[in-house]
Amino acid sequence: MMLVPAHKSARDFILANTSLQAPPHVPEILLHLADEAHDLWHKTEEELATIGLPPPFWAFAWAGGQGVARYVLDHPETVKNRTVLDFASGSGLVAIAAMKAGATSVLASDIDPFALPAMEINASVNGVVINPCGDDLIGQDSGWDVVLAGDVFYEKPLAERLIPWFTRLAERGARIVVGDPGRAYLPKDRLQQLAVYTVPVTRALEDAEVKRTTVWGFSTTVANSSGRGEKSDFRVPERSVLEGT
Repeated sequence: MMLVPAHKSARDFILANTSLQAPPHVPEILLHLADEAHDLWHKTEEELATIGLPPPFWAFAWAGGQGVARYVLDHPETVKNRTVLDFASGSGLVAIAAMKAGATSVLASDIDPFALPAMEINASVNGVVINPCGDDLIGQDSGWDVVLAGDVFYEKPLAERLIPWFTRLAERGARIVVGDPGRAYLPKDRLQQLAVYTVPVTRALEDAEVKRTTVWGFSTTVANSSGRGEKSDFRVPERSVLEGT
């Protein structure tokens, strides 16, 4: 149960603990994010747990999400006129980018109940409409044309659930785009590089000023020892997009 003070709704809580900011790698989009000026920033995970709050992943623009959002905006053909799932949407950054790039519709999923109003607030600020969803969608298939996932391979149990699900979606024709800044459980043998970015991040979160973030296409084929699989689901650009700060 979320123990947000009774006089505050989740929306009020979000607005009180964030400010409107542009993620450094996606300046076209504004989000309500937390920084050093907000009490939320300074609370430890244990302190948040005592008041019934999960870690506020929705309050930060993570490197993987910034990478996917940048790629989608720079390559709108990825989502244009297509139905999209933004998995583990958090702040809604990637979902908003997809709508701005011309997606027919975007389902923005996240199991954190605070992420849902955060997405709605951020979508409204950016003049787009997305469809927030709080269900655990892993294993489900609603026929999405494209699945976008920013920074989701950070722990083994989640990766073990995602890989077979992404494989099934890709096998039936969905295009899956993943953004990752070098997390430990990234299945590189199933990925094809689409772009590489240098993304400014917050040292307090990532222990670095920038993160080399790669955008990948998820393949149905496991690469062999030469790094090549028998078939490819993506046409990789002639060269990666190398973009500095």
